[in-house]
Amino acid sequence: MSSPTSTVSPRNDLPAQLRLIGLRTIPANLDDFLARATKARWSPHMLLEQLAMEWPTKIEREVIERALTLDFIREARNFVLVGQNGLGKTMIAQNICHLAVLAGCSVLFRTAAAIVEDLRHEMFEGRRRKLRSYGRVDLLCIDELAYLSFDDKAADILYEVINRRYERKSVIVTTNRAFKEWNQVFPNATCIATLLDRLLHHAEVTRLEGDSYRIRESQREATARRKKP
Repeated sequence: MSSPTSTVSPRNDLPAQLRLIGLRTIPANLDDFLARATKARWSPHMLLEQLAMEWPTKIEREVIERALTLDFIREARNFVLVGQNGLGKTMIAQNICHLAVLAGCSVLFRTAAAIVEDLRHEMFEGRRRKLRSYGRVDLLCIDELAYLSFDDKAADILYEVINRRYERKSVIVTTNRAFKEWNQVFPNATCIATLLDRLLHHAEVTRLEGDSYRIRESQREATARRKKP
């Protein structure tokens, strides 16, 4: 009888070790996490506290864990993360993208502003070629959609990207604005209702609530400074 196999992570592979013990949200942003810990001079106790902490006060854990199985990619569904800044939406999206790469999927991660800038000044043939590349990858993540105000041309560009993937390939979107507010982000754009229709038709939408971890860190640092003699 063959003995059961076990997963062993190399001792010098810290991200893999963190994933192995279930800390999935840290590895993709490990360098940033350690830089913040060094800058703030966290004690060992505080470091462990931060590792164990979930930033949002409200999170649909089962929805996030289901997304991490990547089933939505196989089903050509979308995944949308909604919440205020500093709740870890981008980190969750990056972790999903990282797992998708490990699973052999082609992945493209871009901010909404970067996509608009990439396509805005292209002529017809150039834009069509780039739109094909945005439509071809297994998973496209559009980060920070609706964070900035856009004109109607930007809205049309984002609509074209999402429409090319509609019912064919998956999209992850992170946004800090409720969908009813998107008309304020894209004033005068006539395609917003259709864009949302395509994005949300086959999508799981999850909302995160809580205070920004950046604000909490700033408050903690300010308190520490006031305590210094």
